[in-house]
Parts: sequence; C-alpha cells; structure tokens
Amino acid sequence: MPTRNLAAELLERLIADQVKARGQRNALQGKEFTARLEEAINRYQNRALTTIEVIEELIKLAREINAAKPPEGMTEEEFAFYQALAENESAVRELGHPALRALAQALTDKLRKSATINWQRRKDARAKTVAMIKVLLAIHKYPPDKQPEATERVIAQAELLADTWATEAV
Repeated sequence: MPTRNLAAELLERLIADQVKARGQRNALQGKEFTARLEEAINRYQNRALTTIEVIEELIKLAREINAAKPPEGMTEEEFAFYQALAENESAVRELGHPALRALAQALTDKLRKSATINWQRRKDARAKTVAMIKVLLAIHKYPPDKQPEATERVIAQAELLADTWATEAV
C-alpha cells in the first residue's frame, strides 16, 4: 500500500511539471490540464478515488497532455493562438478551421515581430498590441460579438510568449 501512494504522488508531481511547462507555452491548455489534475487529486484526497483509480486517471491525463500537440503544419505557438480563437463556437462555425488557422498564423507572425521586452507592462505598447489584434480579427472577419473575449484570450497567450520573443529578436 505505501508503494501505491508513493507512485500516485510521484506521478502527480511528474504530471504537474508537464502541465506547468505546457502552461508556459499555451494558456488554454495550461488552465484545462491544471483544472483536471487538481480535480483528480481532490477526488483522491476526499477518498472518492482509490489509489489505483487515481493512478489510472493520472496516466490517462498524461496521455492526453502528450496527445495535445499541434496539427501538422502548425507550430506550438500558432496552435496556442488557434485554440484561443477556436474557444468561440460561432467563430468555428462561421469561419471554419482553415480561416482560423490562417488568422492564428497571422497573429503569431505579427505579435512575434512586434514583441518588445515588457510590452505587457507598458500601457502604450499594450494598447498598440490590442489594437493590432482587433484589426487582425476584423480583417479575418472574426465574429464581432465574441471579439472582446477573443482579444483577451489572445493577449493572455501573447503575454506568455512575449518576453521569449523579445529576447529572440535582440
């Protein structure tokens, strides 16, 4: 029995590290996998799951994390922006996957090129970035009813990648 508990704890730590690393590159996946990990651990700690069941849940989650890779022809960064845009069901219905993919690639390209160190903390640079995102959403005919939410998700994703991009450009 102690070995099972130890195995569950070790597996939890490994998956938590995986989730943290994923969350540093993809805001939506980070949130989703963190919530699922916490939920499984809470159920285990509240005795709703046995040790064997929580190990099975954690293995299933680890497989899903590994499977949550970008499709062929998309970088991880583009896929993260794509997921931020595809959160809106009406956008997926109205635009379709190819248009959302093109928008995600355009966003990634523009944001990467305009990234400066600490832009997210400077009001003028942040405002310029938000304006650029809104223009791109409008150009690609992203549904206007959901543009504010999409803009927030894209900004959150861009903030994760901004400093990395800014230091790459230097």
